[in-house]
Amino acid sequence: MQNFQGLDRNIDDTEALLELALEEEDNSVLDEVQQNISMLENQIREMEVQRLFAQPEDSGSAIVEIHAGAGGTEAQDWTEMLLRMYLRWSEIEGYKADILDSLPGEEAGLKSVTFTVEGEYAYGRLRAEMGIHRLVRISPFDANSRRHTSFAALFVYPSADDDVEIEINEADLKVDTYRASGAGGQHVNKTDSAVRITHLPSGIVAQCQNERSQHKNRAMALKILRSRLYDLELEKKRAEKDTLHKSKKDIAWGSQIRSYVLQPYQMVKDHRTNCEIGNVQGVLDGDINRLIDEYLLFEAKEGSA
Repeated sequence: MQNFQGLDRNIDDTEALLELALEEEDNSVLDEVQQNISMLENQIREMEVQRLFAQPEDSGSAIVEIHAGAGGTEAQDWTEMLLRMYLRWSEIEGYKADILDSLPGEEAGLKSVTFTVEGEYAYGRLRAEMGIHRLVRISPFDANSRRHTSFAALFVYPSADDDVEIEINEADLKVDTYRASGAGGQHVNKTDSAVRITHLPSGIVAQCQNERSQHKNRAMALKILRSRLYDLELEKKRAEKDTLHKSKKDIAWGSQIRSYVLQPYQMVKDHRTNCEIGNVQGVLDGDINRLIDEYLLFEAKEGSA
């Protein structure tokens, strides 16, 4: 209600400013009116997107996984580029992001990475990004400077907070400890601090190696497991609508939700909404809200059709 009242006041103020500009024939005031109209358009759009978060889990935090697909070293480098993009986006939006687990590539990049994004509506927004992301560019790893296409898959799960009831039987868990493979100094190289938990009934595997103690890694792996099981329950409830995981396909050609083309031209295109952005570097630097909003609006229209 407060947002609507603020919008009404801004509209009234802009109308009064427009009348003044017309009476005084003042172009500088008209410029201010135009700025206010742009602000109002953005405000209305934000409110329109906000109303799309109808599910309880939309308002919470998210756990994100990125996995390299077809493309070898190229895909692993692309996975690390996507991680940077979402970390930058999280920073811009005021979210708190933490890397929980990562598996480095043999030459460069990452084979996979898991991270949390904490904040209001983090899951509701990031679920728009779930699917296959395709990169086309001149490979920095190719001595002949040929154009390469690579893929990475992004999965998003709602964070199962303490108030979410997910029962886990300890007898259903297989817990393994191992030596962490990523950065972390001498500590992680000398102790089996990393933890991998397998939920035997579902086959879901959750792991964490980025904390310095085995106890903290186990607690975080359990949090990931609870979120995965929570997501599984949500998926079962919505199976008839096929909304939550419809973008999970093979990580290869023809299944991408979005393409990021750096050569022979520059363009980011979302294949679900046909939204196109020419400033590829801006997108890779975290400016992805237009892509997210376009998909959420598209999803809502498809659901009401």
